[in-house]
Amino acid sequence: MPKFNANLTLLFNELDFLDRFQAAKDAGFRAVECQFPYAYPPQQLAERLERCALEQVLHNLPAGDLAGGERGIACLPGRAGEFQDGVGRAIEYAQALQCRQLNCLAGVAPPGVDPAALHDTLVQNLRFAADRLREVGIRLLLEPCNTRDVPGFYLNGSRQAIDIIDAVGSDNLFLQYDIYHMQVMEGNLAPTIERHLPRIGHMQLADNPGRGEPGSGEINYPFLFAWLDRLGYSGWIGCEYKPVNGTVQGLGWIRPYL
Repeated sequence: MPKFNANLTLLFNELDFLDRFQAAKDAGFRAVECQFPYAYPPQQLAERLERCALEQVLHNLPAGDLAGGERGIACLPGRAGEFQDGVGRAIEYAQALQCRQLNCLAGVAPPGVDPAALHDTLVQNLRFAADRLREVGIRLLLEPCNTRDVPGFYLNGSRQAIDIIDAVGSDNLFLQYDIYHMQVMEGNLAPTIERHLPRIGHMQLADNPGRGEPGSGEINYPFLFAWLDRLGYSGWIGCEYKPVNGTVQGLGWIRPYL
């Protein structure tokens, strides 16, 4: 049976971020992830994890100027030095948090830039990151995102992501399959997951439309969880959704699985 972890960027968001660790523990989660931990000293976060007996499953590489609309810099020509510095910073946090997976956001494609330059830049940056992370025992993940929520996002489909992973040619680079993003972009969830399962290192979920909890939209999650169980997926699934009426009130769907 897949294991579920709480994404603290979105869940329990009625609380101060540092208080969300205990809330996740109290709700029955054994592990957490977040998008960007960099606003807090790594040792402060490590202490929260230890105090709550939680595992940190995942966080993202630094993703540029988020307030300015950037959603990753890995595909952006001319930013390789900044990207490499970000890999080093992410490793510092991952080691302090004992986190064994880091996710890369490719970024929004700038208008007018040669698509070949975006592709080659992304491949080169991922090759650097995958090699650097292998040295310290951390897996690199690559996540496609939908272009409805993130207009212009460069990497927006599972096949495109697999092609990029193949071009990188590293055994330390895996697909992060976000069920919500891929429902928006391509649907056909069950057979797509089955086809790519050996390449999937982590999964995330939300329902569509609205990015709410399972049961709030169109995705048949009970079927999908049973399908994943039959396929033998035993990795983590990050609950990365926007609670419709509060986190705790919306956790009824997960009770049979915790």
